[in-house]
Amino acid sequence: MARSPVHCMSFSVLVLPLVLAVAYLLAAFPSPPAPITVHQSLASLPQTSRSWTIYPEDFYPGGAYAELPYGKVRYWLMGPEKGRKIVLIHGLSIPAIIWKDVAPALASNKYRVLVYGASFLRRTLETSYSSPAADLYGRGYSDAPQTTYDPTLYTTQLALLMQHIRWDKAIVCGVSMGGGIAAAFTSQFPQLVDENVVLIASAGIMDSGDISRTAKFMSSPLVQTLASSGPVRHYLQRLANSSSSSVTAAMEGAESSNNDSDSPDAAPNTPHSASVQAALEIVRLQSAHLPGYNAALSSSLRDGPIRGQHHAFTSKGFEDRRVLLIHGTKDATVHPRYAEGTAGEDV
Repeated sequence: MARSPVHCMSFSVLVLPLVLAVAYLLAAFPSPPAPITVHQSLASLPQTSRSWTIYPEDFYPGGAYAELPYGKVRYWLMGPEKGRKIVLIHGLSIPAIIWKDVAPALASNKYRVLVYGASFLRRTLETSYSSPAADLYGRGYSDAPQTTYDPTLYTTQLALLMQHIRWDKAIVCGVSMGGGIAAAFTSQFPQLVDENVVLIASAGIMDSGDISRTAKFMSSPLVQTLASSGPVRHYLQRLANSSSSSVTAAMEGAESSNNDSDSPDAAPNTPHSASVQAALEIVRLQSAHLPGYNAALSSSLRDGPIRGQHHAFTSKGFEDRRVLLIHGTKDATVHPRYAEGTAGEDV
């Protein structure tokens, strides 16, 4: 049955505007991209915050800030300027405070240390070394850009930081997720890596099944939206404040233990326990007070160099390089079975 001209015209009047609107939207030139939102770091907290006692800006000597495209990055340089250079890259959640014992020891052994991220290194050659340290984006005193925390974000952060301090090449050392960053960096910027790479309990090729369901759930975008709401952040801040007294007691107990180390009643491993408590306290304070911290961790867990880096560990960047692997046989976070995969083809 043929439709009447009036019916066809009515249909055209209804449909044609929709077709034109869709065509316009598809063909319209996009607006300029908005600037990236950058959240502040521990430096934004008041001087009364416990963070300034546990992990102040001058925690290491030689500290400075580098202004990079995705925000400010805090770094420290230690050791003789002519020492051989080494970069320390920390893991997922704890900033460069993790190297409080390692970095000074390296510097005293004539390394030039850059504390950036976190890592552990032992001397592998008889020559003098230099090593730097810094905080990864979203941790410690480095800003937290509101973006995807994928391997490229971390590798370009390190490459730009090395350019900022005018380093042509360095040994790269990473622990946990820092190992995944070290592998991605060696793969993407082999010209910036010395002949040695150090991987400590390295992530990078973890199976998704090894990430707990709780971690997966807590890192979901929906949960992160709720976690950034006012009531939840207020609760986290109260929780962080209530934990300060116990951390203070643990640290004072460690100091007392050191002073009375000859006493038969001195508690074993108390200083180590205090260091662990201090590091956990920094995690709690960041989670409660820094709006970009939880998002940085969540994106790193979902998008970062924890998984999917098989290609990096077997890339040409690792050719003719010596790789030092350090992995605990009872590591409950990164299973030691991954050590063989992070060894690449020739270690």
